[in-house]
Amino acid sequence: MQSTGETSTRVVVAVLTYRRPRDLAEVLPALRAQAAAVRPPARVLVVDNDPDAGAAAAVAALAATPGAELGHVHEPRPGIAAARNRALAEAAADDLLVFVDDDERPAPGWLAHLLDLHARTGAAGVVGPVVSRFEGPLDPWIADGRFFERRRLPTGTPVAVAATNNLLLDLRQVRAAGVGFDERFGLSGGSDTLFTRALVAAGLRILWCDEALVTDVVPAARATRDWVLRRALRSGNGWSRTSLELRPGLAARVRLSAAGAVRAGAGAGALLAGALVRRRPWRARGARTLARGLGMVGGAWGWTYVEYARPAARSATRAAAGRPPTSAAARR
Repeated sequence: MQSTGETSTRVVVAVLTYRRPRDLAEVLPALRAQAAAVRPPARVLVVDNDPDAGAAAAVAALAATPGAELGHVHEPRPGIAAARNRALAEAAADDLLVFVDDDERPAPGWLAHLLDLHARTGAAGVVGPVVSRFEGPLDPWIADGRFFERRRLPTGTPVAVAATNNLLLDLRQVRAAGVGFDERFGLSGGSDTLFTRALVAAGLRILWCDEALVTDVVPAARATRDWVLRRALRSGNGWSRTSLELRPGLAARVRLSAAGAVRAGAGAGALLAGALVRRRPWRARGARTLARGLGMVGGAWGWTYVEYARPAARSATRAAAGRPPTSAAARR
């Protein structure tokens, strides 16, 4: 793996954060340890999306201790797309950028596995699996719906879309494609979906690395029915909106509407059947499928579900929804 051989590859691991000091305190030592184990050592960069730059002092204190290089940059513009673009900009002198979330914990060898598959394949992206760990007992509705069980694929499998919660990017290929994170999706979510779909549409490869595992620490506030259904609504909404960015037009809107309507109908049927025969898994999964389908239909006709809007930014976010994306240069 990458940790056993010397190369000249410059690697930065970017952690995007927003007011999660406890998570940073847990994840940064683990990331620094893995960054120090590869050759040459990688550096770790915290992109702080808190308007008050609340992570700065804690990162500075940790950076003063022995370990891999640790930096902090403040991105005050609201929205995860702005933070992702700041990471791209800060990696201008690097070859590889690895995104990981602040509420995730890397398994042993995680970074080395990502780097190894990239070294062997030259892929534009390498994405790994995410498994969930919960802070408390699960609502039976959540457990029966298996909503936090994510896909697992054989290593080397090409994928058409990926999130940035466990993603390596070959920056040379990304820059050549001129792809950045569309900041119109910054507070609604979906900028990583559009970004990775655009890379694949440009002919680049994103490969799965099943050994590069991270664990998502799920707080009680997210292990709820309301959160699951809102996330499904946003996911469907984002799929339609990103699809229209890649292939606009009335025909595409009609196709997405039809697909969403079919999904919503199937979800409603499963929800009803589950209620009639008292099968909680049917009810749970039917409700989520219904929510995703409704989100798809809404997104096909211009409705945007803003999941991450901060109270002071809601009106600005609505006004910005029709603004064109930033230029490729600015997004890098």
